[in-house]
Amino acid sequence: MAAPATFVVVVALVAAALCGGVCRAQDMDNEWARYRGFFGGGGTLLPQSDVDLLEFPLNLEYLEAEFFCWSALGYGLDGIDVNLTGGGPHPIGGQTAVLTPFVRDVATQFCYQEVGHLRAIKQNVRGFPRPQLDISATNIGKIVEQAMNTTLDPPFNPYENSLNFLIASYIIPYVGLTGYVGANPKLLTPQARRLVAGLLGVESAQDAVIRALLYERGLSRVASYGVGVAEVTAHISELRNELGRRGVKDEGLVVAPGEGPEGQTVGNIIAGDRYSLAYDRTPEEILGIVYGTGSPAQAGGFFPQGADGRIARGLLM
Repeated sequence: MAAPATFVVVVALVAAALCGGVCRAQDMDNEWARYRGFFGGGGTLLPQSDVDLLEFPLNLEYLEAEFFCWSALGYGLDGIDVNLTGGGPHPIGGQTAVLTPFVRDVATQFCYQEVGHLRAIKQNVRGFPRPQLDISATNIGKIVEQAMNTTLDPPFNPYENSLNFLIASYIIPYVGLTGYVGANPKLLTPQARRLVAGLLGVESAQDAVIRALLYERGLSRVASYGVGVAEVTAHISELRNELGRRGVKDEGLVVAPGEGPEGQTVGNIIAGDRYSLAYDRTPEEILGIVYGTGSPAQAGGFFPQGADGRIARGLLM
């Protein structure tokens, strides 16, 4: 730790010399504050802006880990490595999903991938305890009803069967991957960009697997509702666009003629812009979506008490 401390001192002295020794105390305080941010968890050398951008997605990684682990295994982070929770509150409503052996295997892999993501982020930044999460059937059912703009009878239950689980899974990882795309150009250090690139690669793969499994079932009807799978995904994507409030950054499994890749397909197994590049989202957009309120200042949805980290707390009412 001696080398980083020496670096900070040298920077401060150089700053003083450059202003001819007449810098005000406030200027020096600002200079120190600028470089204090380089010390993330584990003594890593990261500017505060990188620390903030790496800590923010912990909210989504916690959410994904708990949902996938509970669905596949019947327990979450507390049963895998309680230290990863940071002492945060237990999630609301997690339960074992009724899944086929194949889908349970996929969910189990996703579960442990998310655990790895939490470890990777916390090796680079200090992070924060698991926030209060609501992964209950009631909450996820409300999100699907919000997307469908109707009351479903019986209520949608993501833990009831494999198809419902996949539809619920469609809701979550895609939001995180668009956040990584949005964060990448704002990161200042190769270390942070490398980490985000690795996280983005796996989150994108998860989303692709979910979309592929749902695409195969695109014309299937969601039990009791008489609505096709592709139609449900379109409604969920439309809801996320509405809550994100930044135009179209989300697409269902089937799109209108001319809107698929190069305007040549209506099938849309992977979402992308006109050049088939991944969409990006800001933390403000992401919070509006996962809160279900359209506002980063109004908590709700998956985060009844709000998300954590400097970015999320700074935006919360």
